[in-house]
Amino acid sequence: MSNSNDPAPNGASKPTFTIGTTTPSDATDELCPRLGTLQLPGRRTVETPNFTAVTSRGVIPHLTPEVVSKYTSFSSAYISLEDFLEKKDHAILKMPTTDRPLHAFTSFPTHIPTIVAARRCPSVLAPGGNTAKNISIFTSTGFSTITVPKFAATVAHIRPDIVIPLADLLHISLNPSLKKKVRMADRTESWMDEFLELVNADVRESAGIKVFAPILPIDHATQWAYINHLNEDLSGDLAGLAIYDVNILPDLQLYKNLTSLPKLSLDLPKTPHDVLRQVALGVDLVLASFVNVISDAGIAFSFTLPTDGDIPTDGDAGAIRPLGVDMSETAHATSLEPLLADCVCYTCTKHHRAYVNHLLHAKEMLGWNLLQIHNHHVLSVFFSSIRTAMGRGTFEAAREAFGRAWDVDFPQGMGERPRARGYHFKSEVSQEKYNKPVWKGLEPGQGVMADV
Repeated sequence: MSNSNDPAPNGASKPTFTIGTTTPSDATDELCPRLGTLQLPGRRTVETPNFTAVTSRGVIPHLTPEVVSKYTSFSSAYISLEDFLEKKDHAILKMPTTDRPLHAFTSFPTHIPTIVAARRCPSVLAPGGNTAKNISIFTSTGFSTITVPKFAATVAHIRPDIVIPLADLLHISLNPSLKKKVRMADRTESWMDEFLELVNADVRESAGIKVFAPILPIDHATQWAYINHLNEDLSGDLAGLAIYDVNILPDLQLYKNLTSLPKLSLDLPKTPHDVLRQVALGVDLVLASFVNVISDAGIAFSFTLPTDGDIPTDGDAGAIRPLGVDMSETAHATSLEPLLADCVCYTCTKHHRAYVNHLLHAKEMLGWNLLQIHNHHVLSVFFSSIRTAMGRGTFEAAREAFGRAWDVDFPQGMGERPRARGYHFKSEVSQEKYNKPVWKGLEPGQGVMADV
């Protein structure tokens, strides 16, 4: 199993996913966690299991591309196309054809692979839903639609490393009828065929684009024909699978041409407990959107996964350890301790809790910058420990010990969040505003500005 962090040679034309070792899992008789390496042309080797960072308009929230390069170690980044499609003549389509226009447009570090899908994950509920020829998207100027030909043409131009073709996902009804589920599967199958015809093997080869087929968040019995089509007819065109519901993974073991493909989970975990469950089911890449949410809440990650399964409990064998620490609490106002003991991230080695606490109360963006650096570092170490435990055959012991020792959820976070951005938006009626109004007390002749 390779440990190289150097980019692949530019001459490499095909992705390579190698499964190293597997270890038995108590979670299921059919699946097990698996070590592997994913090599994409011109990119740094991705050791799996690992996590994928989530961007907003091509940027990791609170982190500049330079900070990402210097102080983080992402395996890959998820970018939604709807972030850039606000006009008829989209600026991203005016980029000159280079080796990687998407990397150039976003200034994203070139060694990090990009994964592009039409919609954010989680996506904003679209009031119009999808049709037989297009899906609804949410741009910075409102709801719109995109067709397979338009999506294919855009992807062929911007050249992401990995693309997830259009899928008919749930955007209105959370409990669709059987008829609706069948239609979802049929549409997705048709769209997959159309996409692969438009972005054919020659185009994908020259552009370096790899296709991860979407697996819908519906039961196996309803979409078995679509999955069988992937297995029997399209497996040679696929570089991986994008799983929207990890509960279908046991059923995918029936399709031998798909089992060796890397699996990206878009079934968003909320805690490291969820991450461990997904890894136990054989997921290779986990979309970690919860990091952005927890950082916005002013929480610093405090969890670890010792590779020998022996979880320290600070002298109290029955203590439940918190997954994170609220840095806005007044108890940290004079603390010179790092955010997490023995952490070697930039935040913990250069700053202390009192400074981060001050920044959060002053609503300085640097506070969330430092939290993002710390939290992504902790998650990187967490996945490194997962891989080490798997290599030693102690993953299940470590997972069970982690479940006993750490709290089931993160603390809520009592501090003020940063100003709302695109990835915070929701379309529910009567939704409570994310931020406090700037103006209040607007009686006749009286305008009082709120504290900001």
